[in-house]
Amino acid sequence: MDVKEINEIINAKPNLSTALGMEFISTPGDDTCMARMKVDERNRQPFGFLSGGASLALAENVAGVGSCSLCPKCACVGIEVSGSHVKAVAEGDTVTAFARLLHRGTTLHVWNVDIRDTLGDLISNVRVTNYVIKQKK
Repeated sequence: MDVKEINEIINAKPNLSTALGMEFISTPGDDTCMARMKVDERNRQPFGFLSGGASLALAENVAGVGSCSLCPKCACVGIEVSGSHVKAVAEGDTVTAFARLLHRGTTLHVWNVDIRDTLGDLISNVRVTNYVIKQKK
């Protein structure tokens, strides 16, 4: 999935993705999308670990970028996000979210997102459902 155009839109003005330090990465398949995020003061807990909320935000954003890439003339918004956090990540590490499309309907997309640390260990598994809104002309 080529996310070059979406990256330009995302980086055009401040938003949650830029505030948390997300970087979206193109993938070879149209049914996958990736993003990277360094664990730092923008997205960690006071204890120095990646916030679970930041992990969910990363997952929802990478799935949203994926849906927007598949439907460029639509607005794609998350309507359900559910995740399990299985390992902590300390400040200074980088996590990578890999999203795979499970269902592509006319109005709903369902994504599975695995978030891993630099060693490849699973940090969180998240399911995201996006609602696809056709833009009026």
